Parts: sequence; C-alpha cells; structure tokens
Amino acid sequence: MNQLDQLKAFTTVVADTGNFLQLAQFAPRDATTNPSLILKAVQSPDYAPLLKEAVQAHRGKPLDEIVDQVLVRFGLEILKVVPGRVSTEVDARLSFDKAASLARARRIMALYEAAGIGRERVLIKLASTWEGIQAAAELEREGIHCNLTLLFAFAQAVACGEAKVQLISPFVGRIYDWYKKSAGAAWDEAAMAGANDPGVKSVSQIYSYFKQHGIKTEVMGASFRNIGQIQALAGCDLLTISPDLLAQLQATDAELERALDPAKSAATPAIHLDEAAFRFALNEDAMATEKLAEGIRLFAVDAGKLDKLIEAA
Repeated sequence: MNQLDQLKAFTTVVADTGNFLQLAQFAPRDATTNPSLILKAVQSPDYAPLLKEAVQAHRGKPLDEIVDQVLVRFGLEILKVVPGRVSTEVDARLSFDKAASLARARRIMALYEAAGIGRERVLIKLASTWEGIQAAAELEREGIHCNLTLLFAFAQAVACGEAKVQLISPFVGRIYDWYKKSAGAAWDEAAMAGANDPGVKSVSQIYSYFKQHGIKTEVMGASFRNIGQIQALAGCDLLTISPDLLAQLQATDAELERALDPAKSAATPAIHLDEAAFRFALNEDAMATEKLAEGIRLFAVDAGKLDKLIEAA
C-alpha cells in the first residue's frame, strides 16, 4: 500500500490546489484554495474559458463582486470532485478589517447557497489576524464555518481555539523557510528534519494542546516543502498537500507510522488571550510576525493581479 493510502487511514487528506482537473487521481476528501492558487489556475488554458464565462455573466457589477463569483465558480467545480469541503478565501487586503471581512464572508457563503451548496461543505478562509479571528468567531455563531490561514504562532492557534473556529491551517513550510534562512550556513538539514523540523514542531505543539484541552478546532497542517514534513505529521486531523507532493506519497511504498496521537498529548496549562495579550505574544515571535505580514502582502499582490485579469477578461 502506498503512503498516500496509508496516510488516509489516520489523517484526512486535503488537496491544496485550484486545479480541479488534477484532483480525482488523489481522491482527497476536501480541497483548499487561496488567491495565489486561483491566480495560477486562471492563467492556464484549461481554465481561461471558466474565468471568461464567470466575468461575462456578471459584467457591470462591482469588481469585488465579480472576484467572489470567480472564486465561488472554482469552488463549485472542486465540489463536483471532492466529497467533503472546499475552502474559499476572503480578500487578504481585508485582513485587518473585521466588518469588511464579515461582509465578504457572508456574500461568498450566500453565493454557494444560491448554487445549492450547503454550509457544511464550505469553509471561509480568513487570515489569523486578531480581526480575522474575531470575524471568524462571529461567523461560527451564525453557522458559517471558517478556516483560519496564515497561522504561524502558538498564540494565533490559542486565539482560534477560544473563538471556536472550525479549522486552522498552520503553515509548516513557511515556518521551516524562516528558520532555515535565519540560520544561514549554520543550518543542518539532517538534524532539523522530521520531528525536529521547526514547522513540524509548531503543528505538533498545537495538536497536542488542542487534544489535551478538548478544543474541537480541527488542525490542518499546510504549506509543505517535502514529504518528510508530511510523514512527521501523520495522524494530524487533516493535512492539505499540493498535487506534486500527493504524487510523491502515492509513489512511495515504505511503511508509514502514525506520528501524532491524541493519547500522547503533553500536559500543558490552559492559556487565555485577550487582544492585548494576543498582540504582545505575536509580537514576541519574530518568525510569526514576519511570516504573517509577508503572507498577507503576497496574497494581496496576487489578489490585485486577479483583479487585473478579471478587468481585462
């Protein structure tokens, strides 16, 4: 049995792509998208007609409305392939605006519902800023489930747990990138692999804390650089994996052991974070502060590029 099939025995496998034509071969339960993935997809000849069709159907409407129509159109195609949920992201440029994030999230969900899709099949992605987390708390109370992304710090995870969000996406690969770059020539790849990988350690800590304290928020490791990171997190609630790495797992037949187990959670005290404590804890974590800001900037740039493509369509 290949490692992808073995992984599915104790972790929900999610495809990290906007390329719905690639999905079926890996049989993931869910799929996640983000502005960069959608931008990449719409620039492909396979998807250009879909973009044009969505734009023409809503021409004359405000640009942000057309953008959401395009995002939902991709989501609807993905939902034809996966049996579970799709994650659709609120514009990263709204990451510090709770009211605007709420409005966009509600509109995205309304578009899915108008297309006959139930709320249980959609996750609204929001950046794990204080404003994003508070917007998610409000949406969850309305029955709109959320996926909190760009999550790098333990403090962000704790706040998401307190907000009772459905799911969080800690970014394994980007955490790894920061520590590797920071270490420079002193970085020892072999010594920092597997369970010692800083991105893996971050997700393991969050998983253990949530399980120990009965926090229902699902933990979904994201942003992987190699299959070693995935193997070291086997047993996590969910893992969202790019098609390239899914293919590597599918081509690997070695035995895969479960690495994360709720029964082996370390004992740690419960933490409460109000806004001031959250902001200070995040500020104390240089890696998380830098990667959160960078992630929002990068997604905002790609959102701007998508705007231009839509205007030109």
